[in-house]
Formats: sequence, C-alpha cells, structure tokens
Amino acid sequence: MTSVCRTRQAGFNLVETMVASVILSGAVLALGAISSNAVRDVSLNRHYEVAASVIERQLSLIDGAGIDQFIELGQTEGVYEDMEPACHWQVETEYWGIDGLYLVTVTVTWLEGKRPRQLTAQTMLNGTAATIAVPLEVQ
Repeated sequence: MTSVCRTRQAGFNLVETMVASVILSGAVLALGAISSNAVRDVSLNRHYEVAASVIERQLSLIDGAGIDQFIELGQTEGVYEDMEPACHWQVETEYWGIDGLYLVTVTVTWLEGKRPRQLTAQTMLNGTAATIAVPLEVQ
C-alpha cells in the first residue's frame, strides 16, 4: 500500500492576494490625496502671506506720508503684480469726526484657482485735527 501524502504548500491564494492589493491601492490613493491637499494649502498660505505684506506696505506708506496727505493724493487702489495671479488692493478711509481720527480699511483680493479670496485689515490713524470755524456773533 502506497500512501500519497499531500503536503500543503505555504503561500497566499488568489483571494488573499486580491484583498491585499485593494488595501494597498487604497492606502496609496489616500496618501496621494493628502499630498495634493498639502501642496494646495501651502500655495494658499503663501498667497495670504503676500496679501498680508501688501497690506503692511500700504499701511506703512499711509503712516509715513500721513493720512491727510494720503487722502489728498487719492491713490486708494492698485494692483500688485509680483504675486501670481496678481492681486488687487483697495484702501478706504472714513473720518470719525473725533480729533482727526480716521478708520483705515485695506483689502487685498485675488483669485485662487476659480475661487475669489480676500484679506482685510482695519486700523485707526490720527490725522490733523479737523477744526470747524464757527462765526462769532457780534451784538
């Protein structure tokens, strides 16, 4: 009597291999998505940093020249082309009627892909005190 002894070979069958491939593919896709989002976020952060520097530059110019001279010049908007895509800045001033106090709002806008982005900063600056001439009544 001859006995045939079958030994089971160690290894993976087709189903186990397919499941492992699906898990590996999912992990690779997840890492790719995370990397893509990280690159997009770094680019967006860079644009916000540039916008903040544009705001800081405009406020420094206004503060250096004086708010009264800035208002007289009338340069309240422009385009900063060193950023890709170029950004548009706008300065709005509002006199508060109190001791030459002005509310200054600087807004920088740009397109991030097809989506508009905006960064705004507000500060109060002291200009020349506004004086109101009141005629004296002579009796």
